[in-house]
Amino acid sequence: MATLPTRRPRRLRQSPAFREMVAETTVRPADLILPMFIADGLSEPREITSMPGVYQHTFDSLARAAEEALEAGVRCVDLFGVPQPSDKDATGSQAAKEDGILNRAVASLRERFGDDLIIMADTCLDEFTDHGHCGVLDSEGRVDNDATLDLYDEMALAQARAGAHLVSPSGMMDGQVARIREALDGEGFTDVGIMAYSAKYASAFFGPFREAVGSSLQGDRRTYQQDPRNFHESLLEMDLDEAEGADILMVKPGLPYLDVLHAASERTNLPVAVYQVSGEYAMIQAAAQNGWIDGEAVMLESLTAFKRAGASQILTYFATDAARLL
Repeated sequence: MATLPTRRPRRLRQSPAFREMVAETTVRPADLILPMFIADGLSEPREITSMPGVYQHTFDSLARAAEEALEAGVRCVDLFGVPQPSDKDATGSQAAKEDGILNRAVASLRERFGDDLIIMADTCLDEFTDHGHCGVLDSEGRVDNDATLDLYDEMALAQARAGAHLVSPSGMMDGQVARIREALDGEGFTDVGIMAYSAKYASAFFGPFREAVGSSLQGDRRTYQQDPRNFHESLLEMDLDEAEGADILMVKPGLPYLDVLHAASERTNLPVAVYQVSGEYAMIQAAAQNGWIDGEAVMLESLTAFKRAGASQILTYFATDAARLL
């Protein structure tokens, strides 16, 4: 009997060599971006209990971890600053100060690595405000979009002066990309790029991150982050950020929003990044530690899913570990 045509796909799966030869999706270490936390006042790194293997760093441990990532093939890190509680205030003023924890960390890594490692900084006020919101509040306790944009300008400029290659506005304020682009260009920082959090959802998957940055948030951010039930709204946000001058667009979280990621990658010619957020990381780590899953295999499968859906870059706390396996 002749071989049935329906067996054709299986013939190309019969060995690792065959499977590698015809693989449609490949994740490279250079596709990965490592989010990192630098905390003021620490004498030694402090592990984040809800994110095993992830630390609030000192300057020394930050440099070592960045070096390890670079040696593994990761070419970009994304820095988040954790000020001391006493340094937080209503306007997040530490965010724009030259001696603020985040700007000092940017400067230290840029001095050490030059252009060999891309230094990205989170451009948002939530880590620095005593109320934990991503912007300043008006007299009724609502986030004041336009007043917040003034502070984003100052924060982005401070990060650029410190040596950031990329700034990353994550607050989901209307017009944030255009304002930051105008501010950077006006001060001569035309080569500093913008990775825009374009489709950032008001997600329950962010929980462990709140511990990581010592968030002071009471309530939620649903008035300015996107409703998880909406899809087309994300495409509108993507279009707006592209028109305003973003260099890279981002979808956050990752696995729950693969449909948004795929649609975005089909819609634009810009690179589209995805953020595998703290809750996604924590669930994989918890299940692996309990022996319920093969942690390495699930890690790599999840990263492959992002690439298959259209991601150009993947922000993940697994970046260094994954890069060593790829």
